[in-house]
Amino acid sequence: MTEMMTKTAHDAVMTSPNGALRRIAVYCGSATPADPRYMQLARDVGRVLAERGIGVVYGGGRLGLMGAVAGGALDAGGEVIGIIPDALAGSEVANTECSELRIVGGMHERKQAFTDLSDGFLTIPGGVGTMDEFWEAVSWAQLGYHTMPVGLLNAFGFYDHLIAFNRHMTDSGFIREAHRDIIVADDDLDRLLGRMAAYEAHVPIFRMKAGDL
Repeated sequence: MTEMMTKTAHDAVMTSPNGALRRIAVYCGSATPADPRYMQLARDVGRVLAERGIGVVYGGGRLGLMGAVAGGALDAGGEVIGIIPDALAGSEVANTECSELRIVGGMHERKQAFTDLSDGFLTIPGGVGTMDEFWEAVSWAQLGYHTMPVGLLNAFGFYDHLIAFNRHMTDSGFIREAHRDIIVADDDLDRLLGRMAAYEAHVPIFRMKAGDL
């Protein structure tokens, strides 16, 4: 296990070369919901990514959907890189079965590592922490800190209201029309991965003229 932090979002624009999804940062909850479909979904996501030769980068925990994603990928022979803050690593929630477990100083370093190591982001059901990670990936894409796809797996209609709210923000003028489709949402994992691989980056705010803002 190593502590890592090599660059910030200001140093370079992160890109996914030629649409290749070699690793995906998976954002999801650390809770175990009563509905067993969510844990099975997480295991299936990890398994499918591994079967496609796509490495998983995730929060490094062994509990809830996070642990299920990692377990599904590892059982299928995939690469799993866990990124966990030192405060959590010492509380017995770290998944020591990861292919690699990296310990960082805090949440900002954790999210930067997700961006540095991945070619895209995939959010499945989760709570407040998942939303923090998801919206930061969207915000950074909008600004131009990265040009990678931000996927949202709307399994069981879990994110119906989020998708509707994103549309409402756009219709109300708080999200620019050019950025309407930053979020790549789908209820089918295979179709979503295909759309993420084909994603073409929008014009970021950093490259817009004042009259377009």
